[in-house]
Amino acid sequence: MPAPKPLHLAIVGPCGAGKSTLAAALRARGYAVREIAQEHSFVPGLWRHFRRPDVLIYLDAGYETCTRRKRLDWLPHEHDEQRRRLAHARRHCDVYVDTDPLTPDQVLSRVLKALAQPEV
Repeated sequence: MPAPKPLHLAIVGPCGAGKSTLAAALRARGYAVREIAQEHSFVPGLWRHFRRPDVLIYLDAGYETCTRRKRLDWLPHEHDEQRRRLAHARRHCDVYVDTDPLTPDQVLSRVLKALAQPEV
């Protein structure tokens, strides 16, 4: 029996949602992961332009959480604009995680659990 095809993962979300932290943890476990700066692009489907991922992970977080995590000096409308730019990815994501109330380990745990599901 051939080995299963490795999953190619893409992570999107607003600045401060935890993309880099999750990507590092998944890479440490052998996953092929891309962090996509979709929140800075005006191309709605940027997440699928270079290589369409097998699994699209959307990490979400509110303005206050993102500002605190990244020590960002931005205004609420800038966060809202990032989320607007991410709307297409959110509609098409395979895994959605609201990271506001979660630690990085909890986010990783939820994503690994979702990846283990047969429908992903």
